[in-house]
Amino acid sequence: MGLRRYTRNLFMCVIAALMPLGSAALAQSVSVTSIVEHPALDSIREGVKQALQEAGYTEDKGLDWEFQTAQGNTAIAGQIARKFVGDQPDVIVAIATPSAQAVVAATKRIPVVYAAVTDPVAAKLVPTMEASGTNVTGVSDQLSLEDQVELIRKVVPQAKNIGMVYNPGEANSVVVVERLRELLPKYGMSLVEASAPRTVDVGAAARSLVGKVDVIYTSTDNNVVSAYESLVKVGNEAQIPLIASDTDSVKRGAIAAMGVDYYDMGKQAGRLVVRVLKGENPANIPSETSDKLHLYLNEAAAQKQGVQLPESLLSSAVEVIR
Repeated sequence: MGLRRYTRNLFMCVIAALMPLGSAALAQSVSVTSIVEHPALDSIREGVKQALQEAGYTEDKGLDWEFQTAQGNTAIAGQIARKFVGDQPDVIVAIATPSAQAVVAATKRIPVVYAAVTDPVAAKLVPTMEASGTNVTGVSDQLSLEDQVELIRKVVPQAKNIGMVYNPGEANSVVVVERLRELLPKYGMSLVEASAPRTVDVGAAARSLVGKVDVIYTSTDNNVVSAYESLVKVGNEAQIPLIASDTDSVKRGAIAAMGVDYYDMGKQAGRLVVRVLKGENPANIPSETSDKLHLYLNEAAAQKQGVQLPESLLSSAVEVIR
């Protein structure tokens, strides 16, 4: 048994002795890891913690909460996963595909709850979105790409060539690219790809699309979202409309995004964590998705990128940045 595990068990015994009867059960340990820190993933972490607090799991009542980020490095994600497995927490929460893959590869025993994974089956986290029969469950942020294409058409009706900057090493991004390759021709559109294996590559990848595309669409690729300002700089200078699936990117300079509220997704994942802490087996808990989509618009960004947003679209948004 590791020193941290021993110390935690000792701490829990002390808490159990001091707390009123029935409260000791709330002394649990939750380890959280994220591939990188950016607004969407940070919101998930905050949502998870809020759901735990609402269920009575707080650090004041003995919750052992630990968070570590891999800073965009998959090797570090693996190191964090192995450390957490050695610590033996009650639940590991893995935010974003690379961190979830690292944790699932590291343990088949400790319960794992993933969040912000576009296709958990393709990422080989679970064999099915139904109850997995394994130690893994979670919440996917998979979106209907048909809805995303319709949004592109509403913002830029004449768009034919759709650019996409993505990390080819990130499974969730590869899935979106593959699906768009098949889907866009049905709308008379084509996909123009630009790879950004590292965060520092995002700006150069965006510049490579200038003159080739009518719009740039971005998924929840963690490299791109982390460096979104470099994409905005290119979009503004070249007047290429930017449309995202990450709603926080609208505040940072995208014209539009239709996506999930990541704080709400964090709370949704947090409720799964609570179920596990209360004794449910993750093997029997189906993976979930969010069906609450929200449209965000940035009218100031639209002006910079040469787009006039229709009033019908503006009236349907939950928030318009002017």
